[in-house]
Amino acid sequence: MKIKNITNPQRFFEVLNECQGRVELVTSEGDRLNLKSTLCQYIALTQMFKDARIDDVDLIVSEPEDFVRLMNYIVKG
Repeated sequence: MKIKNITNPQRFFEVLNECQGRVELVTSEGDRLNLKSTLCQYIALTQMFKDARIDDVDLIVSEPEDFVRLMNYIVKG
């Protein structure tokens, strides 16, 4: 799933923490960051503050209900 323009990283990570399965961010170099990991969240946040937002990232979600949860966040904010 591609997502763009995450302007509220705190809420985004709150939604991620509600997910039951794995949620991975795939970088343009092909690296996968486990966003359920606090360390990986810190790395992602560092990048967000550097760029002021996350723009066009790929997320891999292992559980269908987590996909729905993230889609609700993206659509409803």
